[in-house]
Amino acid sequence: MVDCIGNLISVSLKESPPPILIPGRMQSLHILREVFGYREFRGEQKAVVDHVIAGGDCLVLMPTGGGKSLCYQIPSLVRAGTGIVVSPLIALMQDQVDALLEAGVRAAFLNSSMTSDEANRVERSLRAGELDLLYLAPERLLTEQCLQLLARSNIALFAIDEAHCVSQWGHDFRPEYIQLAVIRERFPGVPRMALTATADSLTRNEIVDRLALDEPRIFTASFDRPNIRYRIVEKDNPRKQLLAFLRDEHEGDVGIVYCLSRAKVDETADMLVEAGLRALPYHAGMPSEQRRLNQTAFLREDGVIMVATIAFGMGIDKPDVRFVAHLDLPKSVESYYQETGRAGRDGLPADAWMTYGLADVVQQRRMIDTSEANDQYKRVAIGKLDALLGLCETSGCRRERLLDYFGETSKPCGNCDNCLVPPRTWDGTEAAQKALSCIYRTGQRFGALHVIDVLLGNETPRVREWGHQHLSTFGIGKALSQQAWRGVLRQLLAMGYLSADLEGYGGLRLTESSRPILKGTQTVMLREHLASKPAGRKSKSRRDATVEIDDSDLGLWEALRSWRAKTAREHNVPAYVIMHDATLKEIVRVAPGTLDELSEITGMGVRKVSNYGADLLRIVERSG
Repeated sequence: MVDCIGNLISVSLKESPPPILIPGRMQSLHILREVFGYREFRGEQKAVVDHVIAGGDCLVLMPTGGGKSLCYQIPSLVRAGTGIVVSPLIALMQDQVDALLEAGVRAAFLNSSMTSDEANRVERSLRAGELDLLYLAPERLLTEQCLQLLARSNIALFAIDEAHCVSQWGHDFRPEYIQLAVIRERFPGVPRMALTATADSLTRNEIVDRLALDEPRIFTASFDRPNIRYRIVEKDNPRKQLLAFLRDEHEGDVGIVYCLSRAKVDETADMLVEAGLRALPYHAGMPSEQRRLNQTAFLREDGVIMVATIAFGMGIDKPDVRFVAHLDLPKSVESYYQETGRAGRDGLPADAWMTYGLADVVQQRRMIDTSEANDQYKRVAIGKLDALLGLCETSGCRRERLLDYFGETSKPCGNCDNCLVPPRTWDGTEAAQKALSCIYRTGQRFGALHVIDVLLGNETPRVREWGHQHLSTFGIGKALSQQAWRGVLRQLLAMGYLSADLEGYGGLRLTESSRPILKGTQTVMLREHLASKPAGRKSKSRRDATVEIDDSDLGLWEALRSWRAKTAREHNVPAYVIMHDATLKEIVRVAPGTLDELSEITGMGVRKVSNYGADLLRIVERSG
């Protein structure tokens, strides 16, 4: 196989055999089974598909891994014309289109990575009605040339993926998304659907308004991802904590590590490489070609850890990401949910692990208050940050708190750190009074370390320089350790009893809310510091953590994985485009002996049975 783009176009538009799909009004369930290899729709999928097939607009809120893509792919196959999918990351269109081609769907994309000849061939095929789906970046769609091309073509629907990008209150605002309302003006009779995995009520309203959806029906699936275990630990040498987490629980696994700054990304990736792990950096400061190579390695190789800023990840379709780790606090619950949702798309066990400390709170508040945004935006951003801090500091079930943010009620999950090892709380009123008093008496201009030194009676050079050894609060906090005091100050800051001096050097200040505590009219309950807790699931190997294959079936499992890797290399696609781990696992469990039995396995559509069935049956027979 040669150049990826050239290969895509030749396979999809020239060399590919006639598609399995019969033109006309095919039933959606038949397409689901025969093309995509799934027996039944899940949750709201069928309702969404039926609504769009009938020509209605809609907003679809469905968690990562919940099957959003089928909600627009199937209507695109049922309705006359080509489904247009607006996707913000052109680097990921290749794999999405490859997966459709494997299923027998006529798909292509148009983006800036293509030569003019390649783009012209796709455009001709679109006008000729030879495409079922076409992926476009928003900036490409908004060009007059592209709008005229679409006007000369038969369009089945518009699907606007990652629709939260339209919201200025969201976590990944992109200005070009606001202009997508032009679709309604230029194509008034074509149904439009907006899809996202995360959106609070404010963001949902803005999506509907800015995209000018016509009386849209809003479909909301459960935001719960029960296979993900949420854990938040207090920062105490975070890189050492990360390395222990990876070695103890995810040796050899694919995962993502998020950092706030580019420098921290590079430093963390270097640290992991020095520790013998396969880690690659990704951030906007890198050359675009190097970013592309690193992303390709992550998508197509086993055991790669991507260390990245939030510039990486949107639209990542890799199903076998076993963990997402945060070394810095995200800015909102939406960001946290979106980023952690990239783990465990295959439904198998995965971890969302984060280190969190006092400096994170100060840093995020400083970023909001020193931004050039207006006061309304800052108020919303602070409210979103406070909700995330509440998730970090809660002593209850994290999943319950997370789902409540999105308006969904639940019960304790039994699969987060707080459920597995319930934290203890204590009456921290006296400690809070001591901390607040010390901050007041030192002039409300010093950071946490200096305040803690005064509380502990540490006569450091800086304490002596300011004469704080003579204060009445000097040494009144010796009953608690330095770590405990950091936890007290962090929680007081998270609860709004303290603020950081953003005009100076981050000194801690009292807020109006702290007055009742100092007067003794308000009790403060604190949780013990967020120490690292055992996961309750320690993996000896990647196989143990993900697929739980019996020892007697290991030969077949490895033979299937070897075949998949070889086939993926021949097709120049990631292994998961050929077949997901979950499909291989079911083949191992069922051990099919005929093509009919193989076709009953989840993920085995007609085209895959036709292309790979004989090979798979031979492998099963040899391992029997």
